[in-house]
Amino acid sequence: MIAYFLANRAEIGALTLQHLGLSGAALGLAVLAGFPLGVLLTRRRRLAPWVLGGAAAVQTIPSVALLGLLLLLPAVGGIGARPAVTALFLYSLMTVVESVYAGVVSVDPALVDAGRGLGMTERQILRLVELPLALPVLVSGLRMSAVLCLGTATAASYIGAGGLGDLIFRGVGRGNPYMVAWGALPATLMAVGVHLALVAWERRLAREVR
Repeated sequence: MIAYFLANRAEIGALTLQHLGLSGAALGLAVLAGFPLGVLLTRRRRLAPWVLGGAAAVQTIPSVALLGLLLLLPAVGGIGARPAVTALFLYSLMTVVESVYAGVVSVDPALVDAGRGLGMTERQILRLVELPLALPVLVSGLRMSAVLCLGTATAASYIGAGGLGDLIFRGVGRGNPYMVAWGALPATLMAVGVHLALVAWERRLAREVR
């Protein structure tokens, strides 16, 4: 294990950064799109079952099958990072939207009414009352999306997007357990590290809200 790492540490480092880049880009897009969509659903609650149901349906598609379908689309298709980031974005989107929606609608209506009684606008109520109280739930959704992205990104290797999946699949093909291990180990450590960091943040926010 150690000898393989020392001989191939440059490649392992480059693929780890590539893996992080794919996951980070997809998660960033999911937050940018999912946050306003989740807020919109709290104001148009009749749309929520349709939007959340559609996003949930995407998550039922196996990752390799979704990558194959995206290859056929003109805007995001082809070999490389675009379909991989798109697939990871679609997998992450539901969790972000759902956490924003659930966090905001779970805020005590009495606090919202109190804000209105003080003369706050709807935008001020959202910014100063609902979102601060919903923040622990939002971070929980972000945590689940981040772990999902880091884990699923290994499949990006199937379409030439790189990442740690390259080592895993090459190692399986060559019967090299050390190559497989150094593909799986950094991905696992990143997912566990992000999970623990966001859990700690989530708990601190929950204490502050109380």
